Amino acid sequence: MSFRQSIRDGFFGRAFAMIGAANAVSAAIESGRRPKARDLQTLGINPSAFSRIGH
Repeated sequence: MSFRQSIRDGFFGRAFAMIGAANAVSAAIESGRRPKARDLQTLGINPSAFSRIGH
């Protein structure tokens, strides 16, 4: 396993993925769009359940 792959698959990679997904979901909601399912799943939110809360 290379150093770059270990960072991507490790704690820091997951942390950056969570921050990026949170920013993307936040921006989508603020602009009145539906967030991407991939970003919701990264945050641990069920996309079908998210659509039922009115966004």
